[in-house]
Amino acid sequence: MSRIDGPLVATYSICACDLATGQWGVATQSKFLAVGSVVPWAAPHVGAVATQSYANPRYGPDGLALLAEGLSAEAVVEHLTADDSDRALRQLGVVDGEGRAATYTGDECHAWAGGRTGEGYATQGNILVSEATVDGLAETFEATAGSPLAERLLDCLDAAEAAGGDSRGRQSAAMLVVERDGGYAGLSDTLVDLRVDDHADPLVELRRLYRLHDALFGRTPREEWLPVDAALRAELDERLARAGHDTLASWAGVENLEERLDGEDEIDPVVLERLREAT
Repeated sequence: MSRIDGPLVATYSICACDLATGQWGVATQSKFLAVGSVVPWAAPHVGAVATQSYANPRYGPDGLALLAEGLSAEAVVEHLTADDSDRALRQLGVVDGEGRAATYTGDECHAWAGGRTGEGYATQGNILVSEATVDGLAETFEATAGSPLAERLLDCLDAAEAAGGDSRGRQSAAMLVVERDGGYAGLSDTLVDLRVDDHADPLVELRRLYRLHDALFGRTPREEWLPVDAALRAELDERLARAGHDTLASWAGVENLEERLDGEDEIDPVVLERLREAT
């Protein structure tokens, strides 16, 4: 591959996993259009890959294929870079299916460039203000253990930006989180896949999109659902009639809240709140 092939994805990113919940993910921000179309790759119980700098997009699918064969994160980095004549320009982060992590920064990546790994995560960045950006990613991930992986990744990006971020500025951001059968209708492994392709403040917009995604597709613990007694049933019927619907399912389908319905004897409080706000 020629040294001019591939985009210069000057950015920072984190690959990470939560073994307890079976989730793997990547989050990234850059002064680059649509960074989510290049950097993040992940598959449940296989691992996560971030490819950047003069990015080799094939590192994503090829890296996941190697992880699926059982190679460790470190071995995947070695295999991918060994076969790449432009490895000195590449940057790569990998977390495997067991939570082992590796990061790689080629000798010719633009300063500041580097990475840091720990249990369950790999952080890396190039053309950064300083190494404090990568430290912010790592330290925030370590400090937020126990929170949902997607929220941890968002917090990591915010900390990295506060520490200096990409020295050229900001333009786009993305977050990908996967979980076996954790996506839409239990028929997809993509739990969260959000991209801000071009925005003056991409991290603020990414978090706004995540809040909307969580409201529509998130999971309220069943013990927090509300029983639909006679009084609540009457309120629901009145509000649905006001909204022009005969059933809660009909209204929820229009509002894209059908994933939060399960029978008629209990109601997700998020659904109830949205119905009250709408009527």
